[in-house]
Amino acid sequence: MSIFRKIDKVLGAFGNIRALERMHVDTYTEKLMTNIEGKKIAESVDGQLWVDFQELAGFDFLEAIILSRENIKTFKGAKLIFKSESENLILESDITEIESDYSNVSNRWMTKISFVIGKSDIDYIQKGKASEVRLEYKKKSILFRCISTNNQS
Repeated sequence: MSIFRKIDKVLGAFGNIRALERMHVDTYTEKLMTNIEGKKIAESVDGQLWVDFQELAGFDFLEAIILSRENIKTFKGAKLIFKSESENLILESDITEIESDYSNVSNRWMTKISFVIGKSDIDYIQKGKASEVRLEYKKKSILFRCISTNNQS
């Protein structure tokens, strides 16, 4: 045990909030990260992109889950851009307020974003026509390379 963990343990015993936060192990968020619904369609050194399709009140939604090293937090929404050689598909987030959940166990952020999508867009994504996907938010972006359907687990 390092000297800093010992100090945090003593400070936590006296009720120091910051020390308690540093010592806290977030098993709830980590469990969510290991049990993601949907399919992993893209990945990069910065993270992974999982998608699932849902239908609610006659509207189709793409539920995107991003596991990354970056905290994605914005009040202006996000864009998910699927790029292929012949065409691009640009999806705007359903809600504008987006915030990531952090797990100090794996030192990763998990972000859930919902996008309204059409039937033709679902076919485009499921058939794997895109070669890369880019998530844009604020003035930042994360680039993912699409995984071929043969390599998915």
